[in-house]
Amino acid sequence: MKKFGMIVVISMIISGLVFTNVAFASKVGKRQVAQQKRIGQGLKSGELTCREAGMLEREQRHIEKSKRRVCRDGKFTPKERRRLEQKQNRASRHIYKMKHNDISR
Repeated sequence: MKKFGMIVVISMIISGLVFTNVAFASKVGKRQVAQQKRIGQGLKSGELTCREAGMLEREQRHIEKSKRRVCRDGKFTPKERRRLEQKQNRASRHIYKMKHNDISR
């Protein structure tokens, strides 16, 4: 009976870690979508040139590729999480700076 209880506890811990990783991947995905919308809105309003939007899109594809690479093994280490968040923060700053740099079409 003790063995069964231990197996249940271990499986609960493992499933908790899996759900945490899925939630983080979802958070990254939602942020990617929001940043894509910001780029599209900036292009539509004229705040971004086609060239700037292309550069920002390329950066978004790089982040998405990194996310897929990290998800491949099914777990996120704290270091991988931090690295993806840093890439997203940097991309967000780039979007802001390019939308507010007063370069017109």
